[in-house]
Amino acid sequence: MAKQEYVEKNKKWLAEKAAEQGVEALDKGVLYKVIKKGKGGAHPNRGSVVTVHYTGKTINGKTFDNSKGGVAPAFRLRDLIPGWNIALQQMSVGDKWEIYVPAEQAYGKINQPGIPGGSTLIFEIELLGIA
Repeated sequence: MAKQEYVEKNKKWLAEKAAEQGVEALDKGVLYKVIKKGKGGAHPNRGSVVTVHYTGKTINGKTFDNSKGGVAPAFRLRDLIPGWNIALQQMSVGDKWEIYVPAEQAYGKINQPGIPGGSTLIFEIELLGIA
């Protein structure tokens, strides 16, 4: 598949996902669906360290990263892709969301291991803690 065709396929997939019931929009084209609601409370900010379990996939269902089966990793929010920053700042501890991140809020046109440039990314994220 040609690069431009791949990019267009990803954009079309995201537009179709936006029309699905239960899918909500955040800033800059990031979409999400609540899988499990936590108890509410504080939200992380860009300077927070968050502890999460997550799985990352491309739109063809291929998993490129997964934290499950090990200790939940901790990340400084500002060090993550913009799409994670946008979504996690809206989440509370205990929330589990599936987020849909357009390429422009992920890695853009740059290829990453297991992720072709121009990819829309799908993450299932469970926020376990905020420090």
